[in-house]
Amino acid sequence: MHGEEKIQITLPSPELKSKVSIEEAIFKRRSCREYKDKPITLKQLSQILWACQGITEKGGYKRSAPSAGATYPLEIFVVVGKVEELDPGIYRYIPSTHKLELYKKGDFRRELARACLNQPWVAEAPLSLIFTAIFERTTSRYGKRGIRYVYIEVGHASQNVYLQCESLGLGTVAVGAFIDEEVKKVLSLTSPFEPVYVMPVGVK
Repeated sequence: MHGEEKIQITLPSPELKSKVSIEEAIFKRRSCREYKDKPITLKQLSQILWACQGITEKGGYKRSAPSAGATYPLEIFVVVGKVEELDPGIYRYIPSTHKLELYKKGDFRRELARACLNQPWVAEAPLSLIFTAIFERTTSRYGKRGIRYVYIEVGHASQNVYLQCESLGLGTVAVGAFIDEEVKKVLSLTSPFEPVYVMPVGVK
């Protein structure tokens, strides 16, 4: 897709209420590594991405997870295998417009699993979120301490994904064991993007 006009997909609007309370979601939250062979809906993916990095300020730019100095270093990619109304591929989430941008065509779940030290749930899940960071956005303001702030922000955003998945009846697990350069190769990423987390998502 490099050098071409990127295909963008408008995501369904996120819901602001659910039947699952925040207390219940916290109580039931567990890492899940086994998923049914069932696709995720586009609506569910939309909700998860909004919880992760969506805009929560009408007419503004502030997001669902706190960021040191509102520097927002995180860029979220989605490796899609089985999502209703969405072709397999690698997509980049655009928070400002709540859209997905097609980055690479094809099902790259197995390649991603190999980059994640052959963890099978990465290959079996309908999709995986890839948290990448552009560290300079934060370190340019806070120096070396900004590196710590970026990792803290990943924790905020990933917990939002955990709780949103629980609310939707889905499962996820935070994966930190992967070969950075191999993940970058799967996503065709170069600097300044650095992978920091992988979260497969599926039906429990």
